Amino acid sequence: MLRSALVWLGFVQPEGALAHAGDHAHGHDHGHSGKHGHTHGVVDPTIATTDRGIWAIKWSFVILAITAALQLAVVFATGSVALLADTIHNVGDAVTAVPLWIAFQLVRRPPSQRFTYGLGRVEDLAGVAIVAIILFSAIVAGYEAISRLIDPQALTLLWAVAAAGVIGFIGNEAVAVFRIRVGREIESAALIADGYHARTDGLTSLAVVAGAAGVWLGYPLADPIIGLIITVAIFGIVWQSAKAVFTRLLDGVEPGVVAEIIHAAEHVSAVRKVLNVRARWLGHRLTTELDVAVADGTTVREAGAISGEVEAALADHVPALATAHVRVRPMERATGVDAGSGHDHRPEGHHHAPDPVPVHGELAQGVLEIIDTADGERMRFLASSLAAAAEVAVVIARPNRDETLRLLPRNGSPHLLISTEAPAEPHEFNARLVVQAGGREEALPFRMIEPDGHVHQS
Repeated sequence: MLRSALVWLGFVQPEGALAHAGDHAHGHDHGHSGKHGHTHGVVDPTIATTDRGIWAIKWSFVILAITAALQLAVVFATGSVALLADTIHNVGDAVTAVPLWIAFQLVRRPPSQRFTYGLGRVEDLAGVAIVAIILFSAIVAGYEAISRLIDPQALTLLWAVAAAGVIGFIGNEAVAVFRIRVGREIESAALIADGYHARTDGLTSLAVVAGAAGVWLGYPLADPIIGLIITVAIFGIVWQSAKAVFTRLLDGVEPGVVAEIIHAAEHVSAVRKVLNVRARWLGHRLTTELDVAVADGTTVREAGAISGEVEAALADHVPALATAHVRVRPMERATGVDAGSGHDHRPEGHHHAPDPVPVHGELAQGVLEIIDTADGERMRFLASSLAAAAEVAVVIARPNRDETLRLLPRNGSPHLLISTEAPAEPHEFNARLVVQAGGREEALPFRMIEPDGHVHQS
């Protein structure tokens, strides 16, 4: 019973949650930054890209707005500076949702000839407005706290100040429980972190109760001192939020974003190098441009298939990604002036694999090569043309008996075929690509040669 209550309140992980999180991290650990801070004016994409996350933002606003309104009424009745600072703090959390809601409505408008990227930047402008509002409020709170330190005034209705502090604690705790529970539902580390931040804000509200108790015990300066401490905390939030907002406004991205884009592109085995990665936020959605180098002699059709693979890998690894522009370049050009910005992803030992081999026939044309996949080495055929409903296999001539590798379409593309099994060592052999379609059969001979220094895979 006690554990169930603690789980519901967000103090304890549900049974199996840690194991699930571990499995998720193990199965999809791609270098994400696990640090999600609470930043006013910038909504984490793991929250803003889901309807459930936006729903959590709206209801958090409602709860905090009611809490702040009740506290503000007590501020006018009592003149408590500590309560004023705490109210401003809660208003800062609540008001975040207002300009962001306006921004989200404008972002839904489609791109136009004037705004070809859409209106995603409105979110950045909303972030600037939020930071400005909180900064102004912090200045007001600081001014009032210092004024009361210089010219102390009697504080009335101490019980009401203490009650308002308790109300602030309850409101923030309700938001904390709500955000943590929804964050676990949608697996958003950012929303869970925001929940724990709200719980910390609740403790700040309890400081107001401590200030009222201090005044009641005969220390009249306790109220403005607590107010000043809370004001300093608000200035810290302003600084942190301003850095995040203006970084995005200046097309800056978090350090791990570019690394994640490179890592995702490197999952495509045809990519030899990843070059010139550029990324920027348009609101809570990410857009990226990158060049990828592929084997010399790759056809336009093959390049199109590779570009599609890269875009699919990026969409899988970077959930906040809205658009990706991928330019395919031959490896020969990639070794030029910008080769220093590339990332050769092939594993140790495999960089001496046989070069891709082109084949040409009536039923099929394309490039054959041996690649590394998550399941090990595989034979791949990138087809520039292929007969409809064709059955494809590679038959390798071996000393004892021929080795047959059946090639099947991958990622729903009929022009990208990969073998179900690894080709045996050595990788220097005579072989033929066998294509059957429409009652016809065609055998296209080819030869793969191991270059000097090739390392056999164990």
